[in-house]
Amino acid sequence: KEMRKMTKIFNKDEGFTGLEAAIVLIAFVVVAAVFSYVVLGAGFFTTQKAQEVVYSSVDMASSSMEVLGNVYGHGTIVLANPSESNITALRFVVGLTAGGAPVDLANTNLVFSGSGGLKDLIRDSSIKATEEDVVTDIGSATAADTWYIIDITNGDKGSLLDNQKQVTIYANLHEKAIMPNDDFSLEIKPPVGAAYAIKRKAPAGIKEINILT
Repeated sequence: KEMRKMTKIFNKDEGFTGLEAAIVLIAFVVVAAVFSYVVLGAGFFTTQKAQEVVYSSVDMASSSMEVLGNVYGHGTIVLANPSESNITALRFVVGLTAGGAPVDLANTNLVFSGSGGLKDLIRDSSIKATEEDVVTDIGSATAADTWYIIDITNGDKGSLLDNQKQVTIYANLHEKAIMPNDDFSLEIKPPVGAAYAIKRKAPAGIKEINILT
C-alpha cells in the first residue's frame, strides 16, 4: 500500500509543467531573436549593396569635368579663296565640376568628330602619370591629330586634374579638319565617369583666332 502511494507521488508531473513551459518559451524567444538578427543583417547588407550600386551608377553617369570659358579655334587663312580657310586646332580650359572626382589626364582620351568622320587624337608623349611637368609649349604642339597640355593654373604641373586646378588643352587637328559652317564635336573620355562632349560650329568667316559657339 505504501508502495502504491509513493508510485502515485512520483508519477505526478504537475509540478514540471511550469518549468517546461518556461523552457519552451525561452527556446522560442532565442530562435526568434536569432532569426530577427539574420533578417536584419540581410536587410542591412542588401541596403548597403543598393547604395553602392546607386553611387556607382551616379559616378558612371555623370562627368567630373567641364569646360571653363570659351572654346577657341585656331584658323588657317587662305586669302586667295576665303571659303578654303579652315580651323586646324582647338584650345580650351577644363576643370572639375562641383564635387567631381579627380581625373587623371594621362589616362584620358580625346575623339574628334567632323565632316570627315571620327578621329582618335593621340596623347602628347609627355602626358604621363609619372611626369611631374606635363606642360608643352604651344610652339612645339605641331603634330597632327595630337592633343597637348599647354598650361596649368592653380595647382602642380602633373597630369592629375583635382581641386581648383585648371588645365588648358590644345588639340592640334589636321589640315581642313573644320571648314566654314562645319558642325563638329570633341569628346573627352576620362578613365572614370561619363564622357564630356564639346559640340560647336565653325563660323562662316574663319579668322586666325575664332570663338566657337
